[in-house]
Amino acid sequence: MILEDTIVKLVNEKLEGSGKFLVEVRVRPSNKIHVFFDDETKGLAVADCVELSKYIESNLDRDKEDFELEVSSPGLDQPLLVYKQYLKTIGKQVNVLLKKGEKHTGKLVAVTEQEISIEKTTRERRDPAKKKRELVVENITVQFPEIKETRRVVSFN
Repeated sequence: MILEDTIVKLVNEKLEGSGKFLVEVRVRPSNKIHVFFDDETKGLAVADCVELSKYIESNLDRDKEDFELEVSSPGLDQPLLVYKQYLKTIGKQVNVLLKKGEKHTGKLVAVTEQEISIEKTTRERRDPAKKKRELVVENITVQFPEIKETRRVVSFN
């Protein structure tokens, strides 16, 4: 079986200094390999995936062990898994699910290696005499260990 560590090492060698980064590697017992990577500032082109795929294949020996290889970006609907994905998502809307069950939706405004901050906007009725609801902006800071999952909100507006 091809080891995940082998693939991680190959991918990191190829991506070093390119502005691209590894998000996740999955190796199934059947030697089906999935590599997910991204770019720090822009999206990936098909050519980027082809180039990385060829590099990985050229460094593995199919005569020793057969494998199936898929290389792609993680996709907008996938959860954020690594720090660099959070950095790339600053300024975008996210859904954050905490391990204790709380959910927060808002704009990701800051990221450090320990925590994230989101700006959550809600409509609340402040004064019962006023029939209008007012916008209330709340900044929420969450430590990474408290986060179960963070996903980018996909909007077509």
